[in-house]
Order: sequence, then C-alpha cells, then structure tokens
Amino acid sequence: MSVQKEIKKITTNTLLKMKAGGEKISMLTAYDFSFAKIIDGAGIDIILVGDSASNVMAGHETTLPITLDQMIYHAQSVVRGIDRCLVVVDMPFGTYQSNSEIALASAIKIMKETGGHSVKFEGGEEVVDSVKKIVSAGIPVMGHLGLTPQSIYKFGTYTVRAKEEDEAEKLKKDALHLQKAGAFAIVLEKIPAALAKEVSESLTIPTIGIGAGQDCDGQVLVMHDMLGINTEFKPRFLRQYANLNELATAAVQQYIKDVKSKNFPNKEEQY
Repeated sequence: MSVQKEIKKITTNTLLKMKAGGEKISMLTAYDFSFAKIIDGAGIDIILVGDSASNVMAGHETTLPITLDQMIYHAQSVVRGIDRCLVVVDMPFGTYQSNSEIALASAIKIMKETGGHSVKFEGGEEVVDSVKKIVSAGIPVMGHLGLTPQSIYKFGTYTVRAKEEDEAEKLKKDALHLQKAGAFAIVLEKIPAALAKEVSESLTIPTIGIGAGQDCDGQVLVMHDMLGINTEFKPRFLRQYANLNELATAAVQQYIKDVKSKNFPNKEEQY
C-alpha cells in the first residue's frame, strides 16, 4: 500500500517516506478556497500557494509585483479549503533576499497568519543562512533551484537553465547546501533531465520537478496551465489535462443566449 494512501495528513515526514519508498509526489498550485477544496479532495500530496498568483490571478507579467500580504490572503483562502494535503506558501520577491532576519520575520508572518505548513523560496548558497534561521525557528522550508522566476530580469529569458557545466556544478552544490541547511524538499525548474536525475539521486530529501524530467521525486504544475484556464502558455513540459477555457466560454455564451431569448429563468426557476 502506498504511503500517501495510509496517511491522514501529509507532512514533510510523509514526503521523505515517499521518496525512500520510490513513490512519486504530486503537487499543484492553488490560490483560492474553491479550487483548493477540489484539488485536496482529489488526493493531491502538496498544494503550492505559488507567487505565480501574480501572473494567473492578478495579470502581472512577472512574479515580482505580488506582495507578502497578497500571498497571505491567497494562502489563508487555500488553507480553509483543505483537509489533508501539505500547504507550501511561496515567499515573494523582496521578503527574504536582503538578510536572514527579514526572511525569518516574513516566514513567521506567513505561518502565523495563514495556517500554512511551510514556506518556499528561491536560491542556493546565497540563501542558506535564511534557510537555517527559518528551520531553526520550527518552520519547514522548500528550496527552489534552476529557473528561478523572481530572477527573470537577471536571466533575461525563461529558457532552460544549467545547460553549461559551470552552472550545472553550482546547482548540484546548491542542492546539497540546501539539504544540509535543513530544507525538506527542493523544486527543480526547467533544467536538463539528466542533471535533475543526478541531483535527485544525490539527495536524501525529495526533488519536485517542473520541466526537469521524469526522474525527480515528484512533479508540480500551475493549476491554470494544466486545467487549460490559461491558454497562452504552452511550454514543452506542460501537459494540459482539461480545456476549462473552452468549457467556460461555451457556458457563458449559452447563458447570454438564454437571457437574451428569455429562456432563462423559466417558470421552474422562479418563486
């Protein structure tokens, strides 16, 4: 029997057992109560309250504009909708980079105000002090390496990272640094599959891939992308499991038609 099915509530310890047993970890983003309820009820292991809310919920071009208070609002909504999965909350740009004291204060604010179970932030060796400080305060930390969207203006592109040997070597070292500092898992975004396999095998903590091949210990996608709500984003790594954009458009068009033709409401739909 799978570890995931035996457990009433998923914890960071569950994820370690899943990795040890070779059981893959499923993770999706969510930003509100209704979708969190659906995704948790379907049996997901982890919900990430991603700073991708900046893009898919607020319409920004990058993840940079979203604030700590906005992330807290989304996380509060998600936590009210779940019973079982682990909730990870992204720490937005500017809430952890400057020093570990600010990072700790941001993480404490998220945990106190949301009821979430852990935080995630981007970076390797340069954020190790923050990871240590937050973990020592009793807050679980998920790392994030490879393509780190908060650094988009530094990279200048959303292309695959760590194809060159020096960047790949740094990523391997960064992953070990994060594990040693106490991170419970690491997201690997848009890196070569062979490198992701090597990193995953070098760690005792699980890796969660997005565009990083099948050998990561788990996978994550943005809910709006995999459900086909957002139709503009079609990278190679994305598998679209539904086309909600098409379904919703057809439903709205039918509603408009029914209202205009006086078909809605009918006699049975009034008091």
